[in-house]
Amino acid sequence: MKQLSESEIASLLDFKSLIETLNEAFSADYSVPMRHHHNFINPSSALESTLLLMPAWDNQKYLGVKIVTVSPENAKLALPTIQGMYLLFDIKTGVPLMRCDAKSLTNLRTAAASALASKYLSRKNSKVLLMVGTGALAPQLIKAHSTVRPIGKVYIWGRNFENARELANQIKTGHLECEAVKSIEESIASADIISCATLSKNPLIKGKWLQAGQHLDLVGSYQKHMREADDEAVLKASVFVDTMQGAPNESGDLYLPIQKGIFTKEDIKADLFEMCSSEKDTFRNNEKEITFFKSVGHALEDLAAASLAFERIVKKRY
Repeated sequence: MKQLSESEIASLLDFKSLIETLNEAFSADYSVPMRHHHNFINPSSALESTLLLMPAWDNQKYLGVKIVTVSPENAKLALPTIQGMYLLFDIKTGVPLMRCDAKSLTNLRTAAASALASKYLSRKNSKVLLMVGTGALAPQLIKAHSTVRPIGKVYIWGRNFENARELANQIKTGHLECEAVKSIEESIASADIISCATLSKNPLIKGKWLQAGQHLDLVGSYQKHMREADDEAVLKASVFVDTMQGAPNESGDLYLPIQKGIFTKEDIKADLFEMCSSEKDTFRNNEKEITFFKSVGHALEDLAAASLAFERIVKKRY
């Protein structure tokens, strides 16, 4: 069984290829059971931790499962919030083929899924990105969005300004101008795309701040009590999701407005399955429409990413 490190996964999965692979996967024949989601008491924290089990298979070559724990207070221990591994098997024999770090695989496929949605939802000339959050997913989201749109300017906000400044210096390249900012409200008006990757329990993005034509990408809220955008943002935008099965039921960004009766699942315009299976190259109605994409992750994305990595290993070997 091949074991891949974080750096090996990163070297095998470039965003251009990964985005294309996800686009193909969301229009292909995969089997994806409902993921297991279990909260458990963390003896060293007042907050519960979470165990996620995410299986999927492609009905031809591969079966995979991701095993992940989410510990919200790991930062206090200088540890990543997300820990876990991904296991890839030969579907015909059940033989284990590959094991890799789940966190790096998750960050890459999550960012690629956001960029895939952006390809259908953001304006094609989007040049300014506001990144809300400075965790491990933030640099990947910046790179992924820059793969599908001509991003030239990136504003970065974090609860800790020094972390935002450090990330801005880290990301800065010849074609990207990065700047740490202290206010979301003051920076949001200049952005074409706003991407959020936080564990916030209270909305960081206010609907009253949103401007015509913007695209909002929310990836951080993965539980019903978490929110990155308020009710006004949901009601002001055309809402899209990664999957109809997951996003409306798991994330507070949509679950809470649905519970209040101000939004319904039927109000969701489409998910990635529909977008990728369509012959349309955009799901944006006009240049002034505000689009809203909410993802909570899907086992199909993990399997597609892991399969791509393994196929590239095989090609290099032979």
